[in-house]
Amino acid sequence: MDYKVNYITPEIKLSCYEGKLFKTEAAFEDHLLVWLISGETKIIQADERFVFGAGRTFLIPRNQLATIINYPKDGMSHKAVAMHLSAKRLREFYADNSIKSKIKTEKIISFEKHPLLESCLASLIPYFEMQNNFPENIASLKINEAINILRTIDVNIDSVLNNFDEPGKIDLVAFMEKNFMFNMSLEKFGYLTGRSLTTFKRDFYKAFNSTPQRWLTKKRLELAYYELVEKNKKPVEVYYETGFENLSHFSFAFKKQFGYSPTHLIKS
Repeated sequence: MDYKVNYITPEIKLSCYEGKLFKTEAAFEDHLLVWLISGETKIIQADERFVFGAGRTFLIPRNQLATIINYPKDGMSHKAVAMHLSAKRLREFYADNSIKSKIKTEKIISFEKHPLLESCLASLIPYFEMQNNFPENIASLKINEAINILRTIDVNIDSVLNNFDEPGKIDLVAFMEKNFMFNMSLEKFGYLTGRSLTTFKRDFYKAFNSTPQRWLTKKRLELAYYELVEKNKKPVEVYYETGFENLSHFSFAFKKQFGYSPTHLIKS
């Protein structure tokens, strides 16, 4: 199996991938702190892209839509340590701490190399070899250590970690026009726009005079067409950036919409 994940607790894991690429669509319920040991990670958001190489550490804030693509590189597998910073943990951490930055961010946060952060995450590696369950009290210590280090090296991190707001009802049209390329469930789109699934479908039809499934497919194919023609990208580069699950599904939908395959478009 190309993809392997080893958990020492439900909140701390070591992942290893040796195939060509591994793609996932994200809108995590927890903040995710990632230390990339080897390989490369590309993260695509609606209006920004990030590329992280070996040795980089970054935080993916919760409820942020993104396409994450992991690649092996330089003959080495994609290997990373990831730590979930759950709302429960953070509420406990901030219970006696009212400090909160006024600066807001919804972006992926990249941290410069820092010996405290690197040593904290690297110290987890030996624990992945343990056969028995990782002690909960030690897990709590390691997670709290990471939080304290983040607060030491980034004065604005409290605005992210100490924010427990749930998504409120927002402008559906603006949100969907910006985020249609992410292959999320309708339930997730509803949650992120502050709606139940039923209300989301009802409001969507009022706004677009179409079902979400039909509208999403049409918008994704239009974007794919643009990427192929105007940016000269290959179909294999386009499908995972426009919300399609695999190349065959993309090719089938593209031909059904335009009457010819993506490869035919490139050749012509």
